[in-house]
Amino acid sequence: MVTTHQSEDDARNETILIWVNGTLKRRPDAMVSVYDSGFMLGDGVWEGLRLYDGNWSFLDDHMDRLFEAAKAIDLDIGLDRAGVIAALEATRAANDMHTDAHARLMVTRGVKMRPFQHPALSVSGPTMVIIMEHSRPSIPRPIRLATVPHMRGLPMTQDPKLNSHSKLNCILACIAAEKAGADEALMLDIHGFVNTTNACNFFIVKKGQVWTSTGDYCMNGITRQKVIDVCRADGIPVSERNYSLVDTYSADEAFLTGTFGAQTPVGEIDGRVIGTGQMGPVTERIRALYKDLVARS
Repeated sequence: MVTTHQSEDDARNETILIWVNGTLKRRPDAMVSVYDSGFMLGDGVWEGLRLYDGNWSFLDDHMDRLFEAAKAIDLDIGLDRAGVIAALEATRAANDMHTDAHARLMVTRGVKMRPFQHPALSVSGPTMVIIMEHSRPSIPRPIRLATVPHMRGLPMTQDPKLNSHSKLNCILACIAAEKAGADEALMLDIHGFVNTTNACNFFIVKKGQVWTSTGDYCMNGITRQKVIDVCRADGIPVSERNYSLVDTYSADEAFLTGTFGAQTPVGEIDGRVIGTGQMGPVTERIRALYKDLVARS
């Protein structure tokens, strides 16, 4: 099995320092309470960021999304925007990281006084953790997808645009895909249209045109939006639209987008080979455009 977050082994990750509420701790010592809201209830939000050549790619977009998500769930992060960036930079400097690093920045509602869900029981918080690893993607072949029954739902259940710690729906989708012999799950929206995967946003290419979902039920992907932007800037026809599995199976190319892997080719869906089964020319072109955008950001 291949995962969309597969990376080269790096021994330096055994000795990383992890930010825990303002203190840098060795990996074995980086812990949170069993009463923490994130551990107990998945009550929190997070961001994944990539470091390229000393710069956090699209940092402003990630900070916007983090603070919007925190406001949506009525969570006080405890730091302003500059404070969060300073914590990120302090963790980077302590680990002497300059490029090809990935940060997982997590904020929960903090430690609860009793093991129940009401937010008022979180009396000590928030909890903020930054895990930063040396990380170079190593995905040896195009990804295989399997369509699963688990859907990306309506905003009034759990808005898929939130980077929430509550990921069980996506984990169940991933398990279903693995049991079907695939690497990742292709998830539909409530109307049965193709939407996203359990971990990434999803695109297809048909006759030179790039299609992705409407965005109504998918993750609020920063890389997704950057791909749409570079396509429009470079004259590649791109549309956010409803489309079906029938459209998908007959696509010339398919790829996933995410902060970690940027653009990851898809070779097979539900046992159907997509195009040649390898990365296609439009995906390669988009990859190059995205790489240039990262270098300029």
